[in-house]
Order: sequence, then C-alpha cells, then structure tokens
Amino acid sequence: MGIHPEGYSILAFLFFFVLLPLNLAVLLWAPFFVSYPLMIVSFLLMLFVLQFFRNPQRKPPEGYELLVSPADGKVVVIEQVFEQEYFGQERLQVSIFMSPTDVHLNRVPMTGKLVYYQYHPGQYLAAYNPKSSELNEQNTIVIEGEKLGKIILRQIAGVVARRIQFYHNQGAQLTKGEELGFIRFGSRMDVLLPKNFNLNVQLGDQVYGGESIIAQKV
Repeated sequence: MGIHPEGYSILAFLFFFVLLPLNLAVLLWAPFFVSYPLMIVSFLLMLFVLQFFRNPQRKPPEGYELLVSPADGKVVVIEQVFEQEYFGQERLQVSIFMSPTDVHLNRVPMTGKLVYYQYHPGQYLAAYNPKSSELNEQNTIVIEGEKLGKIILRQIAGVVARRIQFYHNQGAQLTKGEELGFIRFGSRMDVLLPKNFNLNVQLGDQVYGGESIIAQKV
C-alpha cells in the first residue's frame, strides 16, 4: 500500500510548515510535560491525514458482465430515479458514501470508452443528504462498455470534500480498475445503471473500489 500523489503537497505542508516548526518551538521553550504530549498528538495527526491518501493495490474480478464499485464506502441509497441530464429516462441509482476513514481514490468500474463528461458547480451539503445528488458540486461521467452499454457515475462533493479530481478526457479508453479520479476527504459516488442489471449489494454493505462487484448484466 502506498500514498497517492494527491496527498504529497498537503502532507509536505502539514509536516514542514505546521507540525515540525510547532514541535521544535515547543521542544526548545516548553517543559517536557507539554512538549511530549504535543509530539504524540502531532504524530497521530500525521497518521490520520496519511490514511486519507492511502492507495491500496486492488485486483478487479474478471468477467465483462461484472460491474465493480467505483469507490470505497457504504451503500446508502438504492432506488429508481429519473436521470435527466444525459438519458432522460429512469435508471437504477446506487449511492456510495465515502467516510473520512475510507480510501478516497475512485476507480473505473468497467472497461469502456468515456463518452461524456461534465463538471457542475454547486453547493456543499452533507453527502448523506438526498438533495446532494442534485444540488452539490459534482462531475457527471458516462462510460460505454462494448458489452455492458452505458452507465453514469457522479462524483459528488460534500461538506468537507471540496476538491474533486477527474483524470481523463472525453473519448479516452478506460480499463476496469484503473484510477478514475479522487475526492479529497470523503464524499459520495452515485452509479446509475440500466434496468438490465442485477444488483449484488444491499443497503448498508461496505464496498471497495475496483474490487467489490456491485452489479452484473443479466
């Protein structure tokens, strides 16, 4: 398991410009009973931030009919919705909430072509709020697989996550399991599927990006 490059600048700033100067100052001028606890707290804070940017190795399951999760987190919504931006028809929505303790790297759920991408500015409601799918800052992504057809992904910002990264250009060929993007400090990912998919998850299930099978084509 490594650290994702998205975290390099934040971790460097935190260490060299915040924790290191603060601890050196306290170590030189404060008594031991103050400096020692501060060093412990600083170490724990560094570990806490490090885990935000961890990048575990994932091996996606084989099988063109299998759709893997694009994100780590808990399944919080499974419902039929009317998708109006791209399809203009009903789709099955599966929403995955990424807590601060989950991996924040997003992964491609199936092999295919990126046929649509659109950034939408918006609000920063809590990611578990049902309105966040409509009102929050988000990226809409449509991938078309040769066998699976088109699915929609939405990277949705939350209260803390106010920086969404997407790594590909429209027209790119994507491979299941590769890096899709990154949402700093947790948020939400919506997956909108055609009706000819069977779900492999239930509400409350914990899923892992690039590895857990969330649905398969009938």
